[in-house]
Amino acid sequence: MAVSLTKGQRVAIDNSLKLGLIGLGWDTNKYDGGYDFDLDASVFLLGANGKVRRDEDFVFYNNLVGADGAVVHQGDNLTGSGNGDDEVIVIDFTKIPQDVEKIAVAVTIFEADQRRQNFGQVSNAYVRLARMKDEFDLQGETLLQFDLEEEFSIETSLVVCEIYRRNGEWKFNAVASGFKGGLEALCRNYGVNV
Repeated sequence: MAVSLTKGQRVAIDNSLKLGLIGLGWDTNKYDGGYDFDLDASVFLLGANGKVRRDEDFVFYNNLVGADGAVVHQGDNLTGSGNGDDEVIVIDFTKIPQDVEKIAVAVTIFEADQRRQNFGQVSNAYVRLARMKDEFDLQGETLLQFDLEEEFSIETSLVVCEIYRRNGEWKFNAVASGFKGGLEALCRNYGVNV
């Protein structure tokens, strides 16, 4: 049975988890601005200073693999249509380098300023952590789920959760922290050269 989390809640991740799936899903509200919504998941692999060790530690639609294969983005969903996960990221906890202390998972709206879009126009957003049976199991068994119920009326990017190492064990933090400035603002925050 999956554990349902609230904003700010931190829980330990089962130490036996080797292959984890981060599934992210959302719907968009009725919107007649003339543009489709294109939400994008991304991951920042962070060192002790809270910054990426190198630009390749930023995993997103133009860099699908990070940390020597420890984190693999399954590709960009341009429409977010359908049920279930809209974008999926696979984490092999056995391959994460020892100097990576935190994995920040974010969602941004592509060209949000030009399209006049923000997260106030998004609903039913969630992030889940699932146990994969093997590398081909892109559904997994959900262990944790965090439903983002907060209204973000001006934000164009969100850090939805963090997975971090504490005393040799992995933990999950339900963050839901909004940013203005889209993907570029997040990249600057985490030390990626833009």
